[in-house]
Amino acid sequence: MRTLAFLFLAALAGGTLAQYRWVDDKGRVQYTDTPPPPSAKGVQRKNFAPSASAAPKDDMSPALRAAVQKFPIKLYTISNCDIGCAEARAHLNARGAPFTEVSVTTREQLDELRTVSGGDFVPVLRVGRRVHGGFDAGTYDSILDGAGYPRAAAK
Repeated sequence: MRTLAFLFLAALAGGTLAQYRWVDDKGRVQYTDTPPPPSAKGVQRKNFAPSASAAPKDDMSPALRAAVQKFPIKLYTISNCDIGCAEARAHLNARGAPFTEVSVTTREQLDELRTVSGGDFVPVLRVGRRVHGGFDAGTYDSILDGAGYPRAAAK
């Protein structure tokens, strides 16, 4: 939880968001916006590509279009979320469910996250009025099924 609080404070203070995750020679996990030294272990480059747009598109199936209009999806994340965020994003993308991703970096976004979820943890999935904290594929599927999102979105 301290790491999450630190990341929020760094982002709110205008700090640069990390792009690399790596382990130094003392076994400590590091986050940097520059490539790590050659001695670094477990180097991961984080790609912060925007999510699929949640706006209905002309090529959506009628069922998907109806679900998007009735029960829009928002996924709250932070840039350095190691547990759950990437899995949540990948699951929604694999399911073909258009969503808006809010990468919490401002005080206003943090306030919105707290209002929606009652806390400052991520990931948080909001489908219409339903809110789920954390990532569990079965729970995500149950929520999406209940909102009428097709299992495989037809284009």
